[in-house]
Amino acid sequence: MIEQMTLRDLGVIAEATLPIGPGFTAVTGETGAGKTMVVTGLGLLLGARADATAVRAGAEQATVEGVWIISQEGAVADRVADAGGEIEPIGGGRAELYLGRTLTAEGRSRASVGGRAAPAGVLADLADHLVVVHGQSDQLRLRSAAAQREALDRFGGAPIAAALDSYRAAHARAHALSAELDVLASQRAHRAQEAARLREMLAEIEQIDPRPGEDVELTQRVERLSHTEELRLAAATAHSALSSDEDQPDVAGLLAEARRALERAAHSDPSLAAHAASLEELGYRLADVAGELSAYLADLDETGPHELATLQDRRALLNTLIRAHGTLDDVLALRESGAARLLELDDDGDRIERLAAEVRGAAATLDDTARALTSARVAAAVRLSAAVTDELRALALPDARVEVAVQPGSETTVGRDDVALLLAPHPGAALRSVAKGASGGELSRVMLAIEVVIAGTDSVPTFVFDEVDAGIGGAAAIEVGRRLARLAETSQVIAVTHLAQVAAFASNHLSVVKSSDGAVTASSVRALTGADREAEMARLLSGLSDSAAALEHARELLSLGTSRLIG
Repeated sequence: MIEQMTLRDLGVIAEATLPIGPGFTAVTGETGAGKTMVVTGLGLLLGARADATAVRAGAEQATVEGVWIISQEGAVADRVADAGGEIEPIGGGRAELYLGRTLTAEGRSRASVGGRAAPAGVLADLADHLVVVHGQSDQLRLRSAAAQREALDRFGGAPIAAALDSYRAAHARAHALSAELDVLASQRAHRAQEAARLREMLAEIEQIDPRPGEDVELTQRVERLSHTEELRLAAATAHSALSSDEDQPDVAGLLAEARRALERAAHSDPSLAAHAASLEELGYRLADVAGELSAYLADLDETGPHELATLQDRRALLNTLIRAHGTLDDVLALRESGAARLLELDDDGDRIERLAAEVRGAAATLDDTARALTSARVAAAVRLSAAVTDELRALALPDARVEVAVQPGSETTVGRDDVALLLAPHPGAALRSVAKGASGGELSRVMLAIEVVIAGTDSVPTFVFDEVDAGIGGAAAIEVGRRLARLAETSQVIAVTHLAQVAAFASNHLSVVKSSDGAVTASSVRALTGADREAEMARLLSGLSDSAAALEHARELLSLGTSRLIG
């Protein structure tokens, strides 16, 4: 429930703190004093769209802060934790939750949840678990078929919720399978052409059979063979210098002569023996290099022109694939993925048959879940019709009759039912849709009756009514007050009202008073008791807070409300 709400620079309100608490809180005040700003501020705390025109004239920003008492564990606490916020335990499994919203004159908005900045969407998520707000626009919304279906589904509770979940899952699966089948059928010719092209490409790749890195390897070998004479001259010159077969000095001979000279003198200086050994080792290495160069020259002579022509032909084949597909890596990747894709495309015929069977099965399941959902709604509609009719008798519509009709409709994501709320306001009147035949006062009472009935099966922590009593008065207004008090037995109720007959049944009465300069200050929002409350009730009744007759009537109403609370 809402424990307290603070408004700053919102509409005509400069600053106001509203102590709310449990039970039924009535908010009254003169026209233009800012009563509706209470609902506007609450809406901002619950993620409603921010409107810069709500910022008080001359102020830079408007601020709304609220303190909620929530369960220490549950969906609300979990969502706050997900948003990075914190709640403050107060004992008994309960905790305080602080919410805030700031709106600048330029239209920028900031929200806070549990002391941490958060998107306004988090406030909207929490709203689903915290509050139901009804204003005059919501009375008009009750005229819509969607709102009437939602009311029936809320009343139906778990059976309808379970049937609706099953239907939605079946609906999603049936439509997904149908869409897949439609795509396959409509693109069958295109996919056949794709398979033919893919088969041709794969056949070409398999015929050439490229290897990873083969293009780089071929380039290197062609480069080598294209310069055979240059390479042969370099290798022959080096080989001749190292080990010549002709009668001329070479490195091998000079190295051997140097080694022998050192060995001859080593008996006089043993240190020369080590150098001689090093030269001997160099001689071995030199012989190896000379042998390798000789083999290199022999290989050049053997591979020569014939291999170059073969390699160039191979390069041409690879380049054909590379020009068609990008790189050699792309060609190899196509060989891997193309086979799987071709199997998929070649399976189209069988796949369409399988999908068609699945679509038929999904359609049958959808029919079953739709019938189950309709059955659950019809059963709930009978109970809701009787319960709302009984409530309307207590709301000064003693002869009214309500029928919730569930009829076949077009298929949507929420079923195949059209739900219509029908009202016969007096004997002999034909049942007509509330969308066409209900007056504003009748619509207000129908909406309140529905909420009172639904609260018995789907209790909401807090209800907020913004002039739910519009269009009614007298005995009907008294009954509305009684029913709001009854609703407050299981939920917190806040009602912005201009009727004393409604305010009389409140357990907490707040008054928003306009100051002399037209602004509203913190001291102008007061919790009324005793004579102050009697004076406000008299003002609501007659416009005069000191009228003796009005005061007497006010006391009579308050006594009636008190007896209802005590009883």
